[in-house]
Amino acid sequence: MRTMKTYKTLLATLALSAGLVLNAQTNEMVIQAKKPGAEIQPTMYGLFFEDINYAADGGLYAELVKNRSFEFPQNLMGWNTFGNVTLRNDGPFKRNPHYVRLSDAGHAHKRTGIENEGFFGIGVKKGEEYRFSVWARLPQEGKNSKIRVELVKPNNNGERHAFAMQEITIDSKEWHKYQVTLKAGKTEAKAILRIFLASQATVDLEHVSLFPADTWKGRENGFRKDLAQALADIHPGVFRFPGGCIVEGTDLDSRYNWKNTVGEVENRPLNENRWHYTFPHRFYPDYYQSYGLGFYEFFLLSEDIGAEPLPVLSCGLACQFQNNDVSAHVPVSELSGYIQDALDLIEFANGDVASTWGKLRADMGHPAPFNLKFIAIGNEQWGTEYPEHLEPFVKAIRKAYPMVKIIGSSGPNSEGEQFNYLWPEMKRLKVDLVDEHFYRPESWFLSQGARYDNYDRKGPKVFAGEYACHGVGKKWNHFHAALLEAAFMTGMERNADVVQMATYAPLFAHVEGWQWRPDMIWFDNLNSVRTTSYYVQQLYGQNKGSNVLPLTMNKIPVSGAEGQNGLFASAVWEKEDNTYIVKVVNASDKVQSVSLKFEGLKKQDFLTKGTCVKLRSLDLNKDNTYIVKVVNTSDKVQSVSLKFEGLKKQDFLTKGTCVKLRSLDLNKDNTIKQPSTIIPKESSVVIEGNVLNAEVEAYTFVVYRLKK
Repeated sequence: MRTMKTYKTLLATLALSAGLVLNAQTNEMVIQAKKPGAEIQPTMYGLFFEDINYAADGGLYAELVKNRSFEFPQNLMGWNTFGNVTLRNDGPFKRNPHYVRLSDAGHAHKRTGIENEGFFGIGVKKGEEYRFSVWARLPQEGKNSKIRVELVKPNNNGERHAFAMQEITIDSKEWHKYQVTLKAGKTEAKAILRIFLASQATVDLEHVSLFPADTWKGRENGFRKDLAQALADIHPGVFRFPGGCIVEGTDLDSRYNWKNTVGEVENRPLNENRWHYTFPHRFYPDYYQSYGLGFYEFFLLSEDIGAEPLPVLSCGLACQFQNNDVSAHVPVSELSGYIQDALDLIEFANGDVASTWGKLRADMGHPAPFNLKFIAIGNEQWGTEYPEHLEPFVKAIRKAYPMVKIIGSSGPNSEGEQFNYLWPEMKRLKVDLVDEHFYRPESWFLSQGARYDNYDRKGPKVFAGEYACHGVGKKWNHFHAALLEAAFMTGMERNADVVQMATYAPLFAHVEGWQWRPDMIWFDNLNSVRTTSYYVQQLYGQNKGSNVLPLTMNKIPVSGAEGQNGLFASAVWEKEDNTYIVKVVNASDKVQSVSLKFEGLKKQDFLTKGTCVKLRSLDLNKDNTYIVKVVNTSDKVQSVSLKFEGLKKQDFLTKGTCVKLRSLDLNKDNTIKQPSTIIPKESSVVIEGNVLNAEVEAYTFVVYRLKK
């Protein structure tokens, strides 16, 4: 008996929208299994982080104390004081000089202390441990002093406010870091951190901090675990940071300066976050950047989640949406400092430990290089001033680091005058990739299935750096928008020889502190929820394949064109584990019958039974699998036929399993209170003669996995 060659399971993902009337026509899609085409870059699907919507402080960065170093312009914002408290500015950290002095209240029954409100409260969970730390000293020689640290909930009916408490003895006139662990006696989303002076001797307090003990990877200056895990579960290939518009700044003084974000965390200076005032109708006057989450932490996170780091630096142009006068920007003749910042960043990431910035990286705990391969200069810049500013960066980086790829920008729009001007300029400057942004309505996403089919194959590659479907009259997360994003992504994937990176935006949003929506992941102080847009990104990220395969219907690429019944599709091959992956989207208002025909497979190969991978699974089985993704964004049920040709005669497909992600309401999505509104449902399927015929209900995303 001949040994059968193993093929991987079939994973078919179908997202289908509304309607109850069946369409008798079968849409036969032919996949050329023996003709692997363009290589799909490992960076194809990734993540973009910007500190908007309290994504950093109050979000991914796990610090629970707001304004911990008393450096906000209103120095005690976020704090309440009582008793004898004074603010001073000759502290131990040069770039964060402010601290508070706690002195005796003058009477045995009076109290001195401070309390912090956190970010929309301080969220703690019962039984969990929290690491409190503070830099402190005795300003007057002599006696020791004590402080009492409490987690409290004032508006409760219990005998005591405090549900966690520890005392710390301050025993030196020199500044030292003191630390204790608080164990929460209850779960509370809006606790307060309260610190009493617990003896008569005066104490000085600086850099008051509270972290969960259980951070991502257990790091002391670490990340909130559930949010970081959500990023890792995407399996991203690239991680773009720190923005976005914050790279530019409302003015150059408020731009994101990477050099201020490295070194000891206590001495990283505060920066104004432009998103606290950009939208007056969503105004947050206490939104600043502590820089506790800085470039070193971004590089570590990239390494942790297996993504290539992609830092974005200022090109010397302040935000052009907010500045019409040329005086707001750095003249080209004065860009040397900004260019040196870019060169120094590459040295920080990749340099030998004997180099200035490589040594700092090593001193921070990472002597091995981060192997930075990409750098972006500028964000959403436009006009003649952008290529004029970009050109000297390109020349300097090419000369010093010729192996580092440079990313330029096509401006803030997906088409139009500035887009048409900047693309030729990026070609002239010979950047490696061009960053395109599109926050567009449903009609745009439905019309762009063939966007990249006719792009110049010899010019710079495309980085779809920021995109999301913004529903007309419903600019928030909902299932239909996610389905249209999935449809658009088939066109990016089909043109993987042109599109080499893609990142949805924005990434995070606090439910009480957002400025922009929709967003991929929402959270409050205790919980987080992954939206359907997240699951779309995860499905692509976990099933990107290694090479594009030709997929046609009537010998034409399936891009939602006229006569294609609202269908979008792409196919790839994963050479590492011999996997075929097909993604199909039905954006029409009718049910569609779909037949997937694989040509070029060997006659002796057949598919048999298999297993199912849920959209939120952390592990994809590593056996031989065919992976097919079909998304129907229409409003009608669709009949589906999956036909596999070219398998060996002795190999057969038999049974498998199916997982459906379905919503009867296109406007719904998962929420903090109802995180499982739209979740996968599993069932079994049967296949005969290497053909799977199926009908997929409206508003459904299906995953089939079949094994020979």
